[in-house]
Amino acid sequence: MSKFRMLLLLLFVSLAIQSMAQNVRVKILATGGTIAGAGASSTRAAYKAGELPIDQLLSAVPDIHKVAKVTGEQIASIGSQDMSIDIWLKIAKRINEIFKNNEADAIVITHGTDTQEETSYFLRLTVKSDKPVVLTGSMRPATAISADGPKNLYDAVVVAASPKSAGRGVLVSMNEMVFSGRDVTKSNSTSTSTFQSADFGPIGLVYDGMVEYYRKTERLTGTSAPWDIDKITKLPRVDIAYMYADAPATAVNAFVKAKVDGIIFAGVGNGNMNKANLDALAAAAKSGIIVCRDSRTYSGRVTLHDEVDDDKYGFIVSDDLNAQKSRILLMLALTVTKDRSKLQEFFFTY
Repeated sequence: MSKFRMLLLLLFVSLAIQSMAQNVRVKILATGGTIAGAGASSTRAAYKAGELPIDQLLSAVPDIHKVAKVTGEQIASIGSQDMSIDIWLKIAKRINEIFKNNEADAIVITHGTDTQEETSYFLRLTVKSDKPVVLTGSMRPATAISADGPKNLYDAVVVAASPKSAGRGVLVSMNEMVFSGRDVTKSNSTSTSTFQSADFGPIGLVYDGMVEYYRKTERLTGTSAPWDIDKITKLPRVDIAYMYADAPATAVNAFVKAKVDGIIFAGVGNGNMNKANLDALAAAAKSGIIVCRDSRTYSGRVTLHDEVDDDKYGFIVSDDLNAQKSRILLMLALTVTKDRSKLQEFFFTY
């Protein structure tokens, strides 16, 4: 084949892919956040989250309609510090309904960055479809002189519209990078490059209206999960306690008194704790509360039976999930079992 014919073929394939993407129906579920924030000045950081409706966000990115058939739906108008389990349930059930009723081929969720990593993992565990679901947001409000929201929203629709995104679980698209909703973490309080995956990095990159993937997360998604979010109206209570030098067991004891269903303990290093907290957690586990050892470190795993005899104390471990994500998995897992060995299997599977 001549070089000229090869170029024509590549051009034809590129145009065909672009045409297919333009026919993809992408529904944007808006929840508020900084991406919908408004401030008094374009040069000041102060703003109020969740002020702008989805239609106004879309009007700032007119070219987005060249990528896909985009429609919007307002689910909430909050800063993500106010994200709740009730709203999580509402979003997850709505996504499953949209796909079941064939209302869209892919979904983008606009979301504040503070708890975006938690929502992304919750949805990864509860969405019952392999169709693309992509979260995005921004670190600067819509009124800022260099707002990152419009570009992030455009890229998220590009990711959602791509057939390459199917079957990868819930994704987070920010700052021209694509992350697995399982692995991503907000790592910086103000930087636009805040979202990172410390252990694994991004799974794909977005540039010039195209997405390319370089790896796939092996852990299971909600499509194979034993819990059915559509039948759940309330989740078990799981709280997080934090270890530091000379930490008392005050938090653990308070959670036990409150009769929680589970405790995630963000220990030092490989999920370690001092004697005061070890004794309190052992007593909690003996009383029937599920205790999961986690770590306050930014990356790495918490492993079974290294410095702590988990079988002796009745603990399970988080593997590589951070404490806030371990809480989500344990809440969902406790809706189907309280068996510690089965719960531990979930942490090594999802």
